[in-house]
Amino acid sequence: MKIAIVGAAGRMGRMLEAIAPGMGFEVVARIDVAPGFNSGWGEDAEGVVDFSFHAAVPAMVAKAAEAGLPYVLGTTGLSPEEQKAVDEAAKKIPVVQSGNYSLGVNLLQVLTERAAAALGEAYDVEICETHHRHKKDAPSGTALMLAKAAAAGLGRNFEEDAVYGRHGETGERPHGQIAIHSLRGGSVVGDHTVMFMGELERIELTHRAQSREAFAAGALAAVKWAKGRSAGRYTMRSVLGF
Repeated sequence: MKIAIVGAAGRMGRMLEAIAPGMGFEVVARIDVAPGFNSGWGEDAEGVVDFSFHAAVPAMVAKAAEAGLPYVLGTTGLSPEEQKAVDEAAKKIPVVQSGNYSLGVNLLQVLTERAAAALGEAYDVEICETHHRHKKDAPSGTALMLAKAAAAGLGRNFEEDAVYGRHGETGERPHGQIAIHSLRGGSVVGDHTVMFMGELERIELTHRAQSREAFAAGALAAVKWAKGRSAGRYTMRSVLGF
């Protein structure tokens, strides 16, 4: 399958290009604003994988929609307007959008939702994510994905219950709050922990990424899965059949 990589100069872009041939892909366009890269793809591209910057997403996904190409989106930190552009494109093409493309993290998402449903309101939910110092958005897309899974398991409204870090005189922790905390430093690929804290015990579910290759391999599997699918917005759980 011939693919275009958007954000090819970045860490994920380089990893995608490195492992693509071994998974049966040919990279026909390496798209990035950095010198020496392509500005677009030609007619031979059969799919697009995007790990770029959120501001670049609307133009790229619209171009893919015009060409009828399946689109795998790993870029996070999209504004509501940028997300709207993705949703519009998904009316014309299959778009796989996920905050994380690893098998382990998507399994963690399922476990988080099930644990929240089983433990219920007696346990407070706190999520902590750690990434390298170069990550530009916070919280991570994965942390948001996990927080929304917890909210779904509890039957709560994520937008109403979410809080991002704490500072100053916050008072007692409100019942039903789902908190997300972001740490940045060093070369950490990505660590995520979901904590369910009760009066007598604490349950922690943790995923630690050891290499970006896990994310890249998942994204490539997703674009192969999306080829030939009907238009719509899918998640990595759809690809994995969870």
